[in-house]
Amino acid sequence: MKLYSTNNRNNIANLKEAVFKSLPEDKGLYMPMAIPKLSDGFLKNLSKYSFQAIAFEVARQLIGNYIPEEDLYDIIEKAITFPAPVVNLNEQISVLELFHGPSLAFKDFGARFMAQLMSYLRDKNEKKITILVATSGDTGGAVAAGFYNTEGIEVFILYPSGKVSELQEKQLTTLGGNIRAFEVNGTFDDCQALVKSAFLDKDLNELYNLSSANSINIARLIPQSFYYFEAFKQLPQDEVKNVFCVPSGNFGNLTAGLMAKKMGLPIHQFIAATNINDVVPKYLSTSLFEPHPSYATISNAMDVGNPSNFVRMLDLYSSTWNDLRKDVIGFSVDDASTESAIKEVYEQFGYFIDPHAAVGYYAAKDYLANYANSRVVVLGTAHPAKFLDVMNDVLDKQVPIPEALAVLINKEKKATAITSSFEDFKSNLLNLVEQ
Repeated sequence: MKLYSTNNRNNIANLKEAVFKSLPEDKGLYMPMAIPKLSDGFLKNLSKYSFQAIAFEVARQLIGNYIPEEDLYDIIEKAITFPAPVVNLNEQISVLELFHGPSLAFKDFGARFMAQLMSYLRDKNEKKITILVATSGDTGGAVAAGFYNTEGIEVFILYPSGKVSELQEKQLTTLGGNIRAFEVNGTFDDCQALVKSAFLDKDLNELYNLSSANSINIARLIPQSFYYFEAFKQLPQDEVKNVFCVPSGNFGNLTAGLMAKKMGLPIHQFIAATNINDVVPKYLSTSLFEPHPSYATISNAMDVGNPSNFVRMLDLYSSTWNDLRKDVIGFSVDDASTESAIKEVYEQFGYFIDPHAAVGYYAAKDYLANYANSRVVVLGTAHPAKFLDVMNDVLDKQVPIPEALAVLINKEKKATAITSSFEDFKSNLLNLVEQ
């Protein structure tokens, strides 16, 4: 598998180089040299394949012969160990539940695949790999769970202080072992900027073998395409147009869906559903991309003012605004509307929907008001119990807490507090080497 930088198509890397470097030196993002079309026979018979078999075929087409098929299937078999069911709310709106993995978030798919892939590709004689990851909520927990006790790999997670839920914070600060958390006095964008600066810092790269587990890493993006195929096989085969509504922050999830469409999955359109951090919906309406500092909302994992994967979206469409907006329609949803969606879904369907999927549900209803002959699948990106403060306030009702979260409540948080200054972060990393 060959990949190029979005900033320079002549900057080529193989899969191992792209996975472990995460970012090219020119500050672009890696993209596959080619996105293959899957066969019509495979696409028309998705219902005959297991989730793992679908994931294997998609990965095999993208990765090619870089990894032997037997080894690739072993990676898939170890990573994709939980389902992605489609739950119908009514005839027009469904939820694709992506929260049945160990950290109860969609990012378990990417994190577990990445952990298995890195473990497979890592040269056992090389020095330890240090993964840097910024999180606005769910990435940290998924990466912590996916890489916990993985031999030869340590993980440093950066998260914005006071801007993730209590249980999200416990997921990434209580494991210990090879997982270390940094509590940043700033926003998610500040955390993301620290990670990117570290990758470009000569001193840190001499001391650490740095890699990233954010969606900037192609190893996170590939497995996120799997569940679009898995969802599609569960939908009725009729004349209704199938639309996927993706609650979006850093836009890795939507980018993976666009890749699935490029591979031949007959998705009619995508809805890019954001909270008030709406730089992409505004771009889709105006052709102007104007990033800004992120604003805090109750759908905190989507509080991103400068989404990294936007450049990949543009790259898939050769930076052609008109082509991209044919496939993607943007909607922005404020907190009041998000709360009303949480209430409506529970009152009408008896279903608990988390604040991020609630943004998607509200956007889906807006979309259906103009496109009636459509079926919208909203991506349920996290279990609602991860956001108890919001859910219980909005519904005035206790959301059941899964055992995987209940065991965290009384665990002690361990995190290193730092400012948003790169020098502060760098000095902490330098001090760790000296210890």
